[in-house]
Amino acid sequence: MIILAIESSCDETSAAVIANGQIQSNVVATQLIHTLYGGVVPELASRAHQQHILPVVDQALNDAKVTKKDLDAIAFTKGPGLLGALLVGTSFAKALALGLKVQLIDVHHMQAHVLAHFIDDPKPAFPFLCLTVSGGHTQIVRVDSPLEMKIIGETRDDAVGEAFDKTAKLLDLPYPGGPLIDKNAAHGDPYKYAFPLPEMPGLDFSFSGIKTSFMYFLQKQTRENPLFITENMDDICASIQHTLVDILLKKLKKASRETGISEIAIAGGVSANSGLRQSIKELGDKLSWNVYIPAFEYCTDNAAMIAMAAHYKYLAGDFCPQTVSPMARMEF
Repeated sequence: MIILAIESSCDETSAAVIANGQIQSNVVATQLIHTLYGGVVPELASRAHQQHILPVVDQALNDAKVTKKDLDAIAFTKGPGLLGALLVGTSFAKALALGLKVQLIDVHHMQAHVLAHFIDDPKPAFPFLCLTVSGGHTQIVRVDSPLEMKIIGETRDDAVGEAFDKTAKLLDLPYPGGPLIDKNAAHGDPYKYAFPLPEMPGLDFSFSGIKTSFMYFLQKQTRENPLFITENMDDICASIQHTLVDILLKKLKKASRETGISEIAIAGGVSANSGLRQSIKELGDKLSWNVYIPAFEYCTDNAAMIAMAAHYKYLAGDFCPQTVSPMARMEF
C-alpha cells in the first residue's frame, strides 16, 4: 500500500510518500516571502503553492524511489487552513487521483498532527491525551484510536501560537516571532516578570487577555525607560514564554487528573518550543506520565503526518469522493 500525501494548508508546500505504514520521503518547501509582511499573506501563499507543488511532489516520489504508477491512493489536507492554499493541494490531489484511477483520501489537519506520533517509535498507547498547539489551534484531545478522537478542551479565543507571535510583534521581533521568543528565552530569567493567568472553566483556554496585559506592561515600562525592551529582551521573552507554557500545562495536568490518563503527548507547531518540551518532560517525571514528543520535523506543517493519517484511513476504507471540497466535512 503506497500513498502520496500533500499538505498545503498555510505557507508550507509539502509532499510525502508512505508505504505500508512507513514514511519513505517527506519534502517541505517553505515560503520565505511572508517575512516581508510580518505574517502570512493568503494570496501570496496560494501563488507559492502553485509554483512549488509539482517540484515538491516529484522530489517526494524520487526520494521514495516510486513512480506515479506505484501509487494506491492520493491524500490531501482538507482543512482547516487558508482556503486558497487548500484549493491548490485539493485540486492537484483530485486531478492526480482521477488520472491514475486510484483512491482519494481527505485528511483533517489537526488529526494529522496527533497521528504524527505514529511515524517513529516510541508510540503512545491508547487512550492518550494530546495537547495540540499551533498558530490556529489550542486543544486537548482524547485519542482512543487512530480514527477516534474527541476534543475535551480548547481555546475560547486566540491560539497559543498566535499569542507567541503577537507578543513577539510587540517586541518588534521579525516574523515568525514565536521561535525567536524561544531562542531569547533560553538566556533569560523566566521569573523576572509576572503576568496574570486567565481563569477559564473546565479544560478550556484563553489567551486574548494575556496579550492585552503584555501590551500594557510594555507600554508602562517603555514610558519609564525607552530602552526597556532592548535592555531586558531575554528576561521578557523568558517570562512570557514561562507564562504561556504554564497556562498549557495547568490545563493538561487537570485533564490527566480528570480522565485518569497518564499517556500524554504534544503536537503541532508550538510543540517545537524548547520551553514547552522541557517543561512537559519535567512535569511528566513528577506525575509519572509517559510523555511523547514528536521529532522537530514533524511538529510544524508537513506531509508525513498527512500520510500517516491517510494510512489509517486507507486501512479503514475511509475514502472520499471527487466532489469533496476544502473545508468540507470538518467535524473532528
